[in-house]
Amino acid sequence: MALARVENLSFRYPEAPGPALDGVSLELERGEVVALLGPSGGGKSSLLRALAGLVPHFHGGSFGGRVEVAGRDTRNTRPAELAGDVATLFQDPEDQVVFTRVAAEVAFGLENIGTPSAFILPRAAAALDAVGAEHLADRRVAELSGGELQRVCLASVLALEPGLLLLDEPTSQLDPDGAEEAIELARAAGAAVVVSEQRPDRVLGASDRVLFLDRGRIVLDAPRAEALDWLARNRPAWLPREAELRGREPEGEPACRLDAVSFGYVPEKPVLADAALDLRRGEVVALTGPNGSGKTTLAKIAAGLLEANSGTVARSGRACYLSQDPGRYLVRERVEDEVALAVDGDLERARAALAELGLAGYGARHPRDLSSGERERLALAAVLVAEPDLLVLDEPTRGVDPERKDELTALLRAQAHTRATLVVTNDRVFAAAVADRSVSTADDREAALV
Repeated sequence: MALARVENLSFRYPEAPGPALDGVSLELERGEVVALLGPSGGGKSSLLRALAGLVPHFHGGSFGGRVEVAGRDTRNTRPAELAGDVATLFQDPEDQVVFTRVAAEVAFGLENIGTPSAFILPRAAAALDAVGAEHLADRRVAELSGGELQRVCLASVLALEPGLLLLDEPTSQLDPDGAEEAIELARAAGAAVVVSEQRPDRVLGASDRVLFLDRGRIVLDAPRAEALDWLARNRPAWLPREAELRGREPEGEPACRLDAVSFGYVPEKPVLADAALDLRRGEVVALTGPNGSGKTTLAKIAAGLLEANSGTVARSGRACYLSQDPGRYLVRERVEDEVALAVDGDLERARAALAELGLAGYGARHPRDLSSGERERLALAAVLVAEPDLLVLDEPTRGVDPERKDELTALLRAQAHTRATLVVTNDRVFAAAVADRSVSTADDREAALV
């Protein structure tokens, strides 16, 4: 008997112009790993929410068809009642945490499903150890990097030992080693695992089966080998790719120079020590390194959002920074007004910037009605429209599908001559495609991408 069954599922969010899911049917068996692929806004997160019972109980909207998990109809079963059978790692780990300390956060889900108290702390500790985050147990959640927080949230769902594990962009902020470990941990859990992922190279190798969801419909449901053939014919951008660095030497004038920079959020715990970085006009630089090694901190110092404790920072011209979670900083009611903020309300320039990011016609929509990937592109438009001398992008491909990623690469390369660009990323394929050179916080020196 299938662990989960979806029959002719259709769903439309309140006031949405069209359905998020349209006639979706599938079955999930225990022990299988399913890669859920598809463009941003295609319905992947909505399908995961339906399997978790969040659609329609939490999100409202119009629901048709049937979803069963462990023999229970989700229309008659609240998400809290499914918690022992279903666990979800959400797309934005920042929105998933409740407690201020890591150990308490991982233990929270176990407490909610009634785990005997004697087993809670050991299971929480084992889950943190499994994701390589045992050293974070006593840390404050607010002190974690994006990748560290994603590891903690992954530990929280693995600790529940669910029958159905739903992972929505689980590797979006993880370094490559952490991404591979996350997928293997999900497989080893023995549950039915559905992984929605925009970096197919990180999930296809570990999957038994592939679903491709486009405009709310399943256009592919096949074993991995057959799916790879279909992707090659129909969606080649989704196939795994090799990373080949350009390796061009910088030639332009310096736009930003950091020399012997040190920084710590608390004095006894330095994040950066004697870091050096030169950014020149006309080049794109990829900043890589393990989670928690100071990439975002270095990027914020370069952009002027943090002041170094020691060392020197020289900057020429205007700097703009796109944060790791830009959706938190959207403040206007309309997409085009959000972009126009940076150019004194110039809607013509705002609409042109939106069109460059594939969001033409989205101007009148509310930013919160967009998918995660669409919000990412909206935020990017809001900084590009300002035409900065220094552009700092922190994980700009988070939630962005491969086809849009190719478009972003082409856009940044086409505009590279107009500014210096620093891209903080754990996406090796994107870094190799977009960057002239790479620097790493692993050893504070230039490094080749491999």
